[in-house]
Formats: sequence, C-alpha cells, structure tokens
Amino acid sequence: MSFFDDLPEPPARLRSAQPALPEWAGPPSDELPGIVAVGDFVLRGPNAVVALKMVEVFSTGCLLDLVWSVRRSDESDQEWRDVMERTFQRPDRPGIMIGAALPDGRKAFSGRSAPSPFDDPDAVTGPVLVHRGGGGGSAGDEQAEGSARYWLWPLPEGGDLQLVAKWDDLGLPEGTVVIPGEPLARARSEVRGYWSE
Repeated sequence: MSFFDDLPEPPARLRSAQPALPEWAGPPSDELPGIVAVGDFVLRGPNAVVALKMVEVFSTGCLLDLVWSVRRSDESDQEWRDVMERTFQRPDRPGIMIGAALPDGRKAFSGRSAPSPFDDPDAVTGPVLVHRGGGGGSAGDEQAEGSARYWLWPLPEGGDLQLVAKWDDLGLPEGTVVIPGEPLARARSEVRGYWSE
C-alpha cells in the first residue's frame, strides 16, 4: 500500500467557457491554416533586409511572417550599439513601418491603435493589422536579426495583397512585395478546423 492511496479526490470544479476573441484580434485558435510560401524581400539594402517568408491563411484573416537582418559595416562600437538598440525596439516605434494594401483599395497600418477586445465587434470594420509578436538576437558583433508576425483582418479577397514596408532609421525607402490573390484563395480552401472532418 502506498502512502498516497488514501488521498481524497479533489472536488469537482466548474468548467468555464473560453472567451471568444474578436476576429480582428488574431487567428482562430482551432484552425490549421493553409500556407502560401512567399520567400521574397520587402526591403533590401546594402546592410539590412526585411523579407516575407510566408503567409498563414485562416478562415478570417492571415498571419504575415517576416524576418529581418542587419549587418555591421564600418560603424564604431558605439554606433553599432545604437543600431542594435534601434533594431530591437518594437516594430513601428520608430523602426520598421509595416502596412498592407487590400485588393479593394483599403489600407491597414501596424502601429496604429488597434481596437480593444472590449469594443463592440460589429463596430470594427477593418482592415486591421496587428503586431503578434516576434523576437530578435545577434550573432556577435557583426549581425542582428529578428522576426515579427502580423495578423491582417479581414482576409483579402478578389485580388492581390500588397505588403509595404519602410525603415527610415536604416535608410531603407519604401518597398513592396505582392502576394497574388490566387494562392491566397487556394490556401483559404485548405484551412482545416481542428474538431471537424
């Protein structure tokens, strides 16, 4: 007989429903997305790049998966520390500016005040571009790199999506990458719910 055999059963607890997030706030938590492999540069300069790796397409919107890298040139140690400090700040303050142009002409900008989850969901018309995290690091004294993910709602339909970026601090003028509408639509048809056949 074990010492723990007579432990009383814990009391049953009430199950609480998971609160539903508004569609504009992020991807559904119960979907496997369709994937559009992009692998293209949005910005590219002599010492810095921003690239769009892929787009994860959900039923309501899409996650844009970006990476960036900055390499050291002839900066002094202090100048390089300043570059590193600027590159690790949250995107859009004041670093990389990210925007999206939908096929219908509407635009979304990251860094603008996103609606609150407590707002009336019917009052938010979109489009909304929300920073959904990322990270960064350095490979010593010669390079800094990072990633960032952005949620775009609603899912663009009926044409191409343009992702636009600009990084004034590093002297990278506005650049664009186009994600054709056909692969986005195809990826949307590949979305699968976790709990449905």
